[in-house]
Amino acid sequence: MPYPKRFQRLSNFISRMAGNPIAFFAALSIILVWAITGPIFGFSDTWQLAVNTGTTIVTFLMVFLIQNTQNRDASAVQIKLDELIRATSKAHNAILDVEELSEEDLRKLRQAYEKLAEKARHRLDIRKFEVNDKPRHRRAQHKRPRLG
Repeated sequence: MPYPKRFQRLSNFISRMAGNPIAFFAALSIILVWAITGPIFGFSDTWQLAVNTGTTIVTFLMVFLIQNTQNRDASAVQIKLDELIRATSKAHNAILDVEELSEEDLRKLRQAYEKLAEKARHRLDIRKFEVNDKPRHRRAQHKRPRLG
């Protein structure tokens, strides 16, 4: 198995385990044992160094594992959003890679969408607004090419 694939599987596994309540209680137990043994070791520098070193190492490694997992999750969400944009007939396909724009371009685009939202809110009569599961009358759907 290639190294990146093994790292991905390892980071997924560790992220799932670290988010598990058992992992929290295990970490809490370690801290409690450490605190209880403080008087036994006279609150020595070595006693303090043990927990400081352990927590520093775990934190350092977890930062990279969690970041790896978040990067993959964000990419997956982005792909799903791109597919929704592509599949929606009235959506602008130019928005597909909007995350690649500069901060200035994103600001301008955000302002344009805020203006659209403001106009829509002015047209909305909140007294007649209701949410239901049934779609309103829609024009004929255009067939879109399927990927793959």
